[in-house]
Parts: sequence; C-alpha cells; structure tokens
Amino acid sequence: MSSIGARLFLPISVLLAACAGVAEVECRKADWYDLGFRDAIFGLQRQEGFYQHECAPHGVKVDVARYAQGWNEGRYEADYRNPQPIH
Repeated sequence: MSSIGARLFLPISVLLAACAGVAEVECRKADWYDLGFRDAIFGLQRQEGFYQHECAPHGVKVDVARYAQGWNEGRYEADYRNPQPIH
C-alpha cells in the first residue's frame, strides 16, 4: 500500500464505521476504557457523546469515567510516541 493510501485508510475506515452506527451487541460488550484508549491513540477527540447517542436506544449507558480514563491514558501514550517539537 502506498504511503498516501496508508494515511487515508484509517480516517476513511473511521468515517465509514461512524456512518454505520453502533450495533446493540457492540454497546453491551464494550470495554469503555479500551474504546477511549483506542480513540486517543488514533488521534480522535473524545467520543463519549457519540457512544451515548448510539447506545442509548439499546438501553446501554456509557461508563464515561472509564472511557475518559482510557482516553487520557491513550492520549498520553500517543503524545509519548509522537512528541511534538517545541517551537
């Protein structure tokens, strides 16, 4: 895969996944910490509002504290792996 294709693959697949919505089984089996961590590693903003919107119709509540903990730790890990130069 070319470097341009590799850079476009992740954002496009995230957008397509967002359009498809979240299935009930995904909401019920979600590990909110892992989802937060993954979102941060991929450079996404916090998505707990999206998950709340998608999972509420299935009667599933997002564990916002666990999601935020995972996101914060994922963000720290992402920043550690890819430090930004100081200007």
